[in-house]
Amino acid sequence: MFHNHSHESLNRDRTFASPIPARKIFLSVIWLGFSAYTIWLAPLDQADTWPLAWKLLTFQYDKLNAIIPVIFWLMGVWPMIYGCLMFADGRMQNFRAWPYFIGSNFTGVICLLPYLIFRKSNQEFFGKKDKWLEFFDRRSTGVFLLILTIGLLFYAVLAGDWEDYIRQFQTIHFVHLISIDFCLMCLIFPITSLFDDDMARRGIKDVHIFWIVALLPLFAPLLYLCLRPSLTETPTK
Repeated sequence: MFHNHSHESLNRDRTFASPIPARKIFLSVIWLGFSAYTIWLAPLDQADTWPLAWKLLTFQYDKLNAIIPVIFWLMGVWPMIYGCLMFADGRMQNFRAWPYFIGSNFTGVICLLPYLIFRKSNQEFFGKKDKWLEFFDRRSTGVFLLILTIGLLFYAVLAGDWEDYIRQFQTIHFVHLISIDFCLMCLIFPITSLFDDDMARRGIKDVHIFWIVALLPLFAPLLYLCLRPSLTETPTK
């Protein structure tokens, strides 16, 4: 379990105090660049996209390099990680988080980034948790996602062909884009103020936790979800 360290709060405040406009500009550049790159490659116009997508959706994994379905499923894990932060944060915003969460399950950062760009930094939580927020706030949700991720990565290591994956990354637009999308999901997690706002909302003031999560993509965010304190319900402000 994470513990509060009030003597480090000043250091944490300085660490997390990077200018929000600079973050938003950086995230906007990523969104514009990746959206333009996706449109330019036009993966839906390629003949090999739909047969590959059909095999992924119908679990015909024996016909695929194991690394491809693993990346595909991890692109479902990442929106869940963000959702565990977004649903509490969305309660305090002027717009709902769930449309962006649902969209990110289909388009990755293309639907996720607009929420991260337009949200306002907020480190408070008021009111009661509904069933969805209760689900995303549970440590058991983080534990399930962590176990699933470990299993997927073991499958990729044991059954995957990395040379073939590199070839597909270079030649198949769909594989190319979901791979880059996965990397961007890892990259932007500590950049947006969503993560450090969630820490502050739960009374976590240890700067080391921020840097561990920022520097160890995927696994550190999952461990954070497994160990973070639950939100405290309060009367509506």
